[in-house]
Amino acid sequence: MTGDEPVEESESGEPIADGGAAGADDVALDPWGSSAVSDYRKLFEEFGIEEFDEVLEEVPNPHYLMRRGVIFGHRDYRPVAEALREGEDAAVLSGFMPTGDPHIGHKLVFDEIIWHQQQGADAYGLIADLEANSARGMSWDEIDEHARDYLLSLLALGFDPDEGTLYRQSTNREVQDLAFDIGADANFSEFQAIYGFDGETDVSHMQSVVTQMADILYPQLEGPKPTVIPVGPDQDPHVRLARDLAERTRFFKVSKAYASFELEDAERDLVADFHEKLDPAEFDDDQLRCVHVAEAIEGTPLEELSVPADTLSSVLTKLEEAGMEPVRPRTRFFDRRATDEAFDALIDAIDGEKRVYENHVDAFEIDRAEAEELAREVEVDNGGYGFRPPSSIYHRFMTGLTGGKMSSSVPASHISLLDDPETGYDKVKSATTGGRETAEEQREKGGKADECPVYELYAYLLAGDDDEFAKRVYDECVGGERLCGDCKEQAAQLMREFLEEHQEKRAEVEELLEAADIELESPRKA
Repeated sequence: MTGDEPVEESESGEPIADGGAAGADDVALDPWGSSAVSDYRKLFEEFGIEEFDEVLEEVPNPHYLMRRGVIFGHRDYRPVAEALREGEDAAVLSGFMPTGDPHIGHKLVFDEIIWHQQQGADAYGLIADLEANSARGMSWDEIDEHARDYLLSLLALGFDPDEGTLYRQSTNREVQDLAFDIGADANFSEFQAIYGFDGETDVSHMQSVVTQMADILYPQLEGPKPTVIPVGPDQDPHVRLARDLAERTRFFKVSKAYASFELEDAERDLVADFHEKLDPAEFDDDQLRCVHVAEAIEGTPLEELSVPADTLSSVLTKLEEAGMEPVRPRTRFFDRRATDEAFDALIDAIDGEKRVYENHVDAFEIDRAEAEELAREVEVDNGGYGFRPPSSIYHRFMTGLTGGKMSSSVPASHISLLDDPETGYDKVKSATTGGRETAEEQREKGGKADECPVYELYAYLLAGDDDEFAKRVYDECVGGERLCGDCKEQAAQLMREFLEEHQEKRAEVEELLEAADIELESPRKA
């Protein structure tokens, strides 16, 4: 769950520490591998990531990374956006694996955390030192050195340590205790399916995954709240697992139901469809009953039902066994792991008509959203976590300055936030561009800004909050007015200025870091 760019692998298949970014040709999402994405649309189709454009209008004062499509996707971000709009509790958290220098790819995540903090969210920045040690084999001395650099850059860019929380995994006992708790709901088969772990995977690596799940849920220990995790898409497996674990820890599952028995999702959809179609007035005593729905389903051609044969058989069996029980929509509170006291408290808290069964309660006068909040309140009041599934936003990977991947193992491909300003200038001047072979052809056909690492520097960093400037650079490039030499010179000068300013600010926040509530040296050193 770190905000790092993906890790490039060596020819031997071993991870290269803190490797780079993007522009490759697959959508295998591996938090420790060489994940890269050439077609972001596949992430919507294959992994269920939603397009950020669809929620952009609901975001107050959207960051320029959102406006320009650099933040391209999300999972369930609407509750966070609503909380920010309404001034309600929300949180943002992301982590940094200290395996090398912080670079301009990491700045995307720094900016996302800081922007959410400025909009009123509780902000958390963590150093994933356990992961760096277990998954990357970094020594504690190396980790401490790099951790300090990440924290200084985060503070220099505007993170407020008085209003936010900084911590390292190895010294946060609450995170470790939470990892132990939620680890009971994860298993090796699941890790095998999600991450490809096998018999050669060491236990510490597996433990670091559970710790990351605890990191993601940590902002909700003091109470449930919408929480967003800004990451690159390679970290999506962590987000999906954390969302699943958040649900598994819950005392109650809230769902829609139509009778006293439980239905699977596809079965429920089928019964709901026929409940809408059938008129109770057509049956004796004006009651729609389970047997009536079963008869209607049996009388419908299979091709019109669009459900698998086993689903059809299962739902018919359940309906026929229920016989004359009325079919009535209701909200169901299913007991997952509640204590007896919590279950009794839930029963007492539900107003209006209700039916109490051994493992669930059906309520007829409360809607789904109200039921979710009621279940969460009862859970928290009775010692449960009440976690909300964490949300996430995803930013595009930066292309390396030499084309292809941005990789910390290839210095010319990236710009470190610690680079000498003149070095940054030189790297931009030497960068690959999306220009044509000759100036004449560039003027005639225009440049390919969408394929240009230098234009990315403008869009992701150098244009700052000035959308008009970013658009002007783009339009002049594709319109043939802007030639690559002049464009790179301007970008190189802006990069030099950015690095000079950033490093001056890093020096200014040294005292802030010393005063922050975070251990800068690991107690785990040998």
